[in-house]
Amino acid sequence: MITKDMLIIDILNQEKAEELAQVLFESGMHCLGCLAAHGETLEQAAAVHGIDADELVARLNAVLA
Repeated sequence: MITKDMLIIDILNQEKAEELAQVLFESGMHCLGCLAAHGETLEQAAAVHGIDADELVARLNAVLA
């Protein structure tokens, strides 16, 4: 299960990583390989990119369902 307080890198280390990355890319997060991804939570990254974190969490968890 994906939560807002997870680090981006930890999300990308989940099963279905490619599908999860695609959701993040489609949401406007095009810098998944940058150093910030290693220390930034999903909520922090969503705020920087002007994305609703709760909606993003729902979309990511739908991939894992």
